[in-house]
Amino acid sequence: MRNTELEQFSHTEDHLHLLQIYSSLCSSRNTRNWSEINMKTDESLETVRRALTQLQNTLQEKLTQTVSTDLKRMQQYEVDVTLDPDTAHPRLILSDDGKQVRHRDISQKLPDNPKRFDKCVNVLGKEGFSSGRFYFEVQVKGKINWDLGVARESIERKEKFTLCPSNGFWTVWLRNGNEYKACAGPSVSLSLRVKPQRVGVFVDYEEGLVSFYDVESSSHIYSFTGQSFTDKLYPFFSPELNDGGKNSTPLIITPVNHNKSVYTAL
Repeated sequence: MRNTELEQFSHTEDHLHLLQIYSSLCSSRNTRNWSEINMKTDESLETVRRALTQLQNTLQEKLTQTVSTDLKRMQQYEVDVTLDPDTAHPRLILSDDGKQVRHRDISQKLPDNPKRFDKCVNVLGKEGFSSGRFYFEVQVKGKINWDLGVARESIERKEKFTLCPSNGFWTVWLRNGNEYKACAGPSVSLSLRVKPQRVGVFVDYEEGLVSFYDVESSSHIYSFTGQSFTDKLYPFFSPELNDGGKNSTPLIITPVNHNKSVYTAL
């Protein structure tokens, strides 16, 4: 209505009258002293907090359901991984079935082998993969240090090296019982909701993807994406030093339990 009035008076030739009504037309109306308005801030904040908490829980539940579905799909690409004794550092002890590895302080007398790690306590899987998708799971329960992932065939084995993609390693690790990192070069610190007991590793060779999952909580740990693979890729394991018995628990390659109902971590 005010816009209409202004439009009408804009065409008047009575300048004196226009000046007289200008101030009233242009003044703000329906003003209010907001200092007189009181709000119960504590109650309002509590309402917002409850709403946000409910939203967070709903989003977490949906995310877990999505990851659980993805994980089950990836588990269909399970491969039978066994450890290659020809690659194992002399201080690593492998089980007879090639499914477990642990560290001890005394070196074994083993044949010199160009495939063997001499400086770092690592071991590879026997089978390499140069195409397609593959998935395996490793129990890490009870350990305070470990390294896990995949490595290309042409990696350094006789000298010390840094775990990173540029050196041919796609890995995550645990240190001091609670420090998780992705060895991305530079490393990336990981904040995990729960401590993984079993880690799933999925590789899509053509997509250049290496993903890690906490199997028990059905949660995503980390993914290397957009990688370019040219060599064969081998499962990579390091139980790390036993640390006076504190880290003597072995890494264990475990079969996928396809019938297991994955719970939702809240």
